Amino acid sequence: MELIHIHPSDNVAVALQDIPAGTELITDGISVKAEENIPRGHKIALKDISAGDSVIKYGNPIAIADQEIRKGTWVHTHNVHTGLSESGEYFYDHKVYDLPHPAAKTFMGYRRKDGRAAIRNELWIIPIVGCVNDIAKELVRVNQDLVKGSIDGLYTFPHPFGCSQIGDDLKQTGKLLTALVRHPNAGGVLCLGLGCENLTLNLFKEALGEYDPERVRFLITQDVEDEIEEGSRILKELADYASSFQREEIPASELVVGMKCGGSDGLSGITANPAVGRFSDRLIALGGTTVLTEVPEMFGAENILFSRCQTREVFDKAVDMVNDFKQYFVRHGQVVYENPSPGNKAGGITTLEDKSCGCVQKGGSAQIVDVLGYADPVTKKGLNVLSGPGNDLVSATDLTAVGCHMILFTTGRGTPFGAPAPTVKISTNSALFNKKGGRWIDFNAGTVADGTETLDEIGDRLLDYVLKVASGERTLAEQHERREISIFKDGVVL
Repeated sequence: MELIHIHPSDNVAVALQDIPAGTELITDGISVKAEENIPRGHKIALKDISAGDSVIKYGNPIAIADQEIRKGTWVHTHNVHTGLSESGEYFYDHKVYDLPHPAAKTFMGYRRKDGRAAIRNELWIIPIVGCVNDIAKELVRVNQDLVKGSIDGLYTFPHPFGCSQIGDDLKQTGKLLTALVRHPNAGGVLCLGLGCENLTLNLFKEALGEYDPERVRFLITQDVEDEIEEGSRILKELADYASSFQREEIPASELVVGMKCGGSDGLSGITANPAVGRFSDRLIALGGTTVLTEVPEMFGAENILFSRCQTREVFDKAVDMVNDFKQYFVRHGQVVYENPSPGNKAGGITTLEDKSCGCVQKGGSAQIVDVLGYADPVTKKGLNVLSGPGNDLVSATDLTAVGCHMILFTTGRGTPFGAPAPTVKISTNSALFNKKGGRWIDFNAGTVADGTETLDEIGDRLLDYVLKVASGERTLAEQHERREISIFKDGVVL
């Protein structure tokens, strides 16, 4: 198969492989001759499109023609422009779709004292302020002997914040860091401070709220003579506590999985993203939970996604989330459509609407049960939408903070990073998997474009793979010790 015509109303199709000029093609009974070379992932016009008319893909307008576009020619940034603006019209046209009925499934995870499930039993060092980043790294380096038995690893997550911040930015840093402290994958946590930072220990504990003193400990490095000796002593005690947890069988209904895309290409919305959507529907049908973020990459596809809001109240929260994010752009004097990236465009994504319509495919067809603020905890089972930017590391950190056990990250161009939660990289095309499989890419969804798997088949396979990772199989990012955080900020630095 050389082309895919995604929706019957589309006036473009997408090339599943490089198509030389002169190639005669047929898709959905429509005959078209390529009048020029069409790169893989890019669009070809299936009919003449007049200047000012909409380009339709996914059954949705994704661009406006700048000029007449002849049938068989390449449709991309050179002959179309976005139709987005800072304002938008949203309407609640509630839709409900049937979910699949998979057989009950389980994974081998950890059961915490508070009843929550976890898929890793790690020791985490959370720097309260960036000044102690290197102390945290040294503590990780000199205490690797603690990683044994049921303890899966010892990690820290450096960041530059916690001081020289005021107001909402300081609160947001505290909110994000304390959310990580509460993450169930951490069997023991050392919160490491300096002693003179704006984010004081009292403020940090206030943001953290109630905690288990066996699981969470604190060290202010200015208060002790030898911070490495004292930190190592505390880590040993935390390791003794965390060692009491062993893997046991847990229903798949207790999994919380984040969904993210980055380095997207023209196949993202055709292969990997809808494959994740099929997975999401299956996990939710089993009683589990998924979380979708990247609000700016919902712009232009909001009505497609928000029609599945379970109630009018959830819909209103979703619209407020989008409008708040648009105002964030406006406050900084930026247009809302300054996206996709150069790499996205090279891969065949033309406008933000094009990108967004592909991005929301990760949400499958389940009802949206809740809308979460930045770093707010997941409290409802089902599909949740999370406020956060499109930036890969910021949004993956946000997904971890809300309680996602792992993150499914789809990509057409590849990226090596990992969040604190196990991060599964899913390629949109087999060429990327063949190039970076075993180094960056854990799972290939390019088989859909190759014609060797259907989306339902790959959804089943992805569910099985997720359960293996939940049971202890390490992702490539974990194997290569790639774990980072990035905190969303909007204020001044003192």
